[in-house]
Amino acid sequence: MKIDIVSDTVCPWCFIGKRKLEEALAARPDLDVEITWHPFQLHPDMPAGGADRKEFIAQKFGSQERAKELYENVKNAGKAVDIPFEFGKIERSPNTLDSHRLLRWAHSAGCQDAMVEILFRRFFLDGEDIGDRAVLLAAAEEAGMDMDLVAELFDKDADRDLVSQEDMRARQMGISGVPFFILNDKYALSGAQDSSAFLAAFDKIEAEDGRAPE
Repeated sequence: MKIDIVSDTVCPWCFIGKRKLEEALAARPDLDVEITWHPFQLHPDMPAGGADRKEFIAQKFGSQERAKELYENVKNAGKAVDIPFEFGKIERSPNTLDSHRLLRWAHSAGCQDAMVEILFRRFFLDGEDIGDRAVLLAAAEEAGMDMDLVAELFDKDADRDLVSQEDMRARQMGISGVPFFILNDKYALSGAQDSSAFLAAFDKIEAEDGRAPE
C-alpha cells in the first residue's frame, strides 16, 4: 500500500498524525506499506533566517495568551500519543524550505521516515533551529547520510525550486492544511485523525482490491 503524506516540519499536528498512523500500522503488521513524505510550508513567507518564536506566535495568534492556550491543547494531544512537546524550548520559528530539501535527499538515501522523526524531535522536543544548516547537517549525520554530500547540495542550492514546486502542487490539489494523507493515490485523510480512521481506510482499500482484511 502506498501512503503519501503532505506535511511541514514545524507542524505539531503532523508529528501527532505520524504517531497515529504508526499506531494503525502496528495493528496491521501484514500490510506492505511504502511511505513518502511531501513538502508543505505553513509559513512560506518566513524570512530565510526565521523569526523570534515569541514574537511570531504572538503575531500569528493575536497574543501570547491565546498562543499559550492553543499550544496547551496541542501538548495534551501529544501526551495521548507519547509526544512530550517542549514548546518553551523553541526560540526560533524557522523557514522550513531547507528541512524539506533535506527530506527529499533522505528519500533518495532510503532514510526519509527516520529523518522526519529526527527533525520533529530536534524541533519539538529539543528546541533546535531546524532552519540552521548546522542543525540540518547534524540531523543528516544522525540518519546515516553522507554529510559532505548534503553540505554540497545545500551549497549548490540543489532542489530548492523542485521543493517549492511540489509545495505549490499540493496547494493546487486543494490542500490547505497539514497533515494530509493520500492512500494508494485514491483516498485522502486530512488532519491528525485517530488510528481507527486509518484502519477503516486500509480495510476499504483491501476490500476493493478483493482481499479480505486479516
